[in-house]
Amino acid sequence: MNKTIRRASVFCLLLVLALLGRATWVQAYQAGALADDDHNRRKTIAQYAQPLGDIIVAGSPVTGSKRTEGSDLAYKRTYRQGGLYAAVTGYGSQAYGSTQLEGIYSRVLDGTDDRLKSPLGAVTGQRAAPGDVVTTIDPDVQKAARDALGDDKGAAVAIDPRSGQILGMVSSPSYDPSTISGTSDGETWQKLLADPDKPLVNRAMRQPLAPGSTFKLVVASAALENGLYSSVDERTKSPSPYTLPGTTTPLRNESASAPCENASLRVALQYSCNNVFGKAAADLGQDKVRAMAEKFGFNTEKLDVPVRASKSVYPAKMDKAQTALSGIGQFEVTATPLQMAMVSAALANGGELAAPHMVSKVTDGKGGTLEDFEDGDTERIVSADTAKQLRSAMVTVVEQGTGTNARIDGAEVGGKTGTAENGVDNSNTPYAWFTSYAKSGGQEVAVAVVVEDSGSAASEVSGNGLAAPIARKMMEAALRR
Repeated sequence: MNKTIRRASVFCLLLVLALLGRATWVQAYQAGALADDDHNRRKTIAQYAQPLGDIIVAGSPVTGSKRTEGSDLAYKRTYRQGGLYAAVTGYGSQAYGSTQLEGIYSRVLDGTDDRLKSPLGAVTGQRAAPGDVVTTIDPDVQKAARDALGDDKGAAVAIDPRSGQILGMVSSPSYDPSTISGTSDGETWQKLLADPDKPLVNRAMRQPLAPGSTFKLVVASAALENGLYSSVDERTKSPSPYTLPGTTTPLRNESASAPCENASLRVALQYSCNNVFGKAAADLGQDKVRAMAEKFGFNTEKLDVPVRASKSVYPAKMDKAQTALSGIGQFEVTATPLQMAMVSAALANGGELAAPHMVSKVTDGKGGTLEDFEDGDTERIVSADTAKQLRSAMVTVVEQGTGTNARIDGAEVGGKTGTAENGVDNSNTPYAWFTSYAKSGGQEVAVAVVVEDSGSAASEVSGNGLAAPIARKMMEAALRR
């Protein structure tokens, strides 16, 4: 064999070996990654080859599956009362992916989760029967929130303070996930994306806003825990109006006639006195207020319920004037309704915060438990005495103060109103807040509501007028459980 032929033969042999090596690499090491790639059409075909598992509310599915026609995707997702539960389920779309519980548990719901496979199925690769996701949502609380919010733009969350179970989560405006579950729903999808009210955003846990005076509960907790005041009834040294430190700007109260000068924490919560809490925050200093806020959950990067909530923020590197403004829930303080419900829940539960969650368990196709989310995982936030004192002050707010629209006959109800500035120089409609708790007949609930826009004039916006009635309806439904 001459030299040229020998070299060509060796080169061809090397090419064959390279091809064999590459094929072995792809089949042995990359097969799983390629199979799971979102751009792999076969993955989507397999995902929708059989009816999906369901998301369960109070023993009944709020999802379903429908046989398609003229498509290689055999089934698509359907929803019962989709608009009511969209903030819980999210959407499962053949074209646009999945969100919320649909996204987190997609492999359980489509039967590809390895935990669903039998020993034989693990060997043969046979598709397992899909599993279900069982939620903690109470349909009566959910409906009460939806009906009470109506056409208002806003959100509401209800939590059982003892267990951390999320009983209701509503975001308004909502949408029907069924309308975007197929492959030919592009027009509806574009309308939802273009809607300035952003119906696809879960406002209950994904849109932090200035919490306004509801944040005063956090400052009051810090004041008591750090010994700034010995009780909610000790008179403070709070001039009215209070001049922001280092400035000539007065921090005024909503009502000039309110007895806010040197008011106790109880009276300051009752009348929502800005001077008391602005000065308390400045006296405590931003580090102590931040430490208390973070105990309640602010600045937490990974708050999963199991859907991840956006971070509620208590800022850093403030001067004293900014720290004072943070004490009334302004400057750069932001919170979600979920976060403010957690504040009330911890105080209602004797100062302990039970980890919030909206899934109780995940099951396989035969009802066997794959995951069980036990209740009662709690963390001490404030002392039992501080919690008791603040509950008493919150009851005063509802019985004699700014939160009278939350009263429920025969129940202990405590709350805190908030009206948060929105825009430069409060140029936009303010946000109306209410956070509260209620106890009666062995039942307990904590609720937070924000109304971003009700169509009312700015002068008519208040936490008591707009948000407290919504909270009352939710609490009433929860107490009837």
